[in-house]
Amino acid sequence: MKRIILSLFIIFALWLQPAYPYWIWTPKSGKWVNPKNLPKDSPKEQFVYAKSFLDDKKYEESKREFRKLLKAYPKSFEASESQYFLGVIFQAQGNSYEAYQNYQKVIDKYPFSERIQEIIELEYSIGEKFMAGEKRKAMGITLPVDNPAIEIFGKVVENSTYGPLAPKAQYKLALVLQGLHRYYEAEDEFNKVISRYPDSEWSTAARYQIASCRASLSKGPAYDQGSAQEAKEKFLEFVRDHPDAVLSLDAEKNINQLRDKEAESSFGIGRFYEKQEFFDAARIYYHAVIDNYPDTSWAAQAVERLQLMELKKNEK
Repeated sequence: MKRIILSLFIIFALWLQPAYPYWIWTPKSGKWVNPKNLPKDSPKEQFVYAKSFLDDKKYEESKREFRKLLKAYPKSFEASESQYFLGVIFQAQGNSYEAYQNYQKVIDKYPFSERIQEIIELEYSIGEKFMAGEKRKAMGITLPVDNPAIEIFGKVVENSTYGPLAPKAQYKLALVLQGLHRYYEAEDEFNKVISRYPDSEWSTAARYQIASCRASLSKGPAYDQGSAQEAKEKFLEFVRDHPDAVLSLDAEKNINQLRDKEAESSFGIGRFYEKQEFFDAARIYYHAVIDNYPDTSWAAQAVERLQLMELKKNEK
């Protein structure tokens, strides 16, 4: 029996022995810690160690070591570099949104980093990927926004309001909103392009897109005559101010489409009054179509309705 107890004691002691060296007492924290979780003695040593994993494409190990550095030496130069390389790692892993978030932390926490302009360019390129349709899911995580490009382009502008990428980022932010049918928000953002960057190449395009937003509003399920009229006026203004612009051709097409829509609306009102036998009111609207939109198909139909009304009147 004594032999059995002694044997069990020896086995238990051997089982404990390997675990002991992995825990040490630190008077500074007053806790037992595992040395494996401790950073190196200096931020430089820790950075070199973390970077070595990145060089070997051991991304998870590298992230762990860069995070150790950020926690232990948050005010060091190496901390700003570690935050930047966390963005690089997430981008290498195909997680663009996490990459953007980590790049942005460099700007937020280390505004004097020499990498700021590089980071703004990286963020802009990530915004373009999402604008082009990059999947909203990355590494199994559903992103918390409708389209990350809205947030990212907004940050590019915020980070450097009058920097070289700002006018383009502001314009593309508005384009994304327009693509999501958020026309009023898009129009506000296009107006910012014009007010903030009036001399940029994007200002002219923004004026066209404002008219396009108004046109889209007029083409909704319920025809909005006010929006259609505003859209036509803005397109006409664009063509007048930029007669040689490539977009002026599209603007003229839109003007013709809007005029056709206006003519259809007036013709429809005329038909309504005709069916209700309010013939005088119907004639007013049919004549308005003929006088104001003579080059549309609705003008010919209005002439036909007037002739039929006249025949019915004579038959009586």
